[in-house]
Amino acid sequence: MKVSSTQLPEVLLIEPRVFADGRGYFFESHNQREFEAAAGMQATFVQDNQSRSKKNVLRGLHYQNPQPQGKLVRVLAGEVFDVVVDIRRSSVNFGKWTGVTLSEENRFALWVPPGFAHGFLVISEHADVLYKTTGYYAPQHEHCIVWDDSDLAIAWPLAGPPELSPKDQKGARLKDARVYA
Repeated sequence: MKVSSTQLPEVLLIEPRVFADGRGYFFESHNQREFEAAAGMQATFVQDNQSRSKKNVLRGLHYQNPQPQGKLVRVLAGEVFDVVVDIRRSSVNFGKWTGVTLSEENRFALWVPPGFAHGFLVISEHADVLYKTTGYYAPQHEHCIVWDDSDLAIAWPLAGPPELSPKDQKGARLKDARVYA
């Protein structure tokens, strides 16, 4: 596996080694030992989540505080523009974001550490997203930052207004959100 930093150094892009031939392909979608060695940290994953969304659905920007979750995100089918925002007030990168395309074609995974908000926009006809988390879902600690916060100025590749859940429509602006110290 090849691990690269993004514009936010703690957010890592993971490229698996793919073995392909005339029959198809094979790759390890996750190897705990290799992940920890490449990322230089330990992470225990306790829950897997999967979603299916249609084109132009935007989910996020989600996080839990307290009881943060790290997320290892992959796309099984389709393509998404995946966004991560640093919401640690003490960070030199507070309020900065990075975005990458994850797809069934590139097979990349993205490590979203605790202390960051996460969201994605579906840019294919549909997308199946799988993510492993380091913490259990805790709805009482769930928060959302609005996707179009002008202070973040995220360059979403939109083809018209996105489709949002009622929860995501009510997201807070970063300046009003419950962030990390």
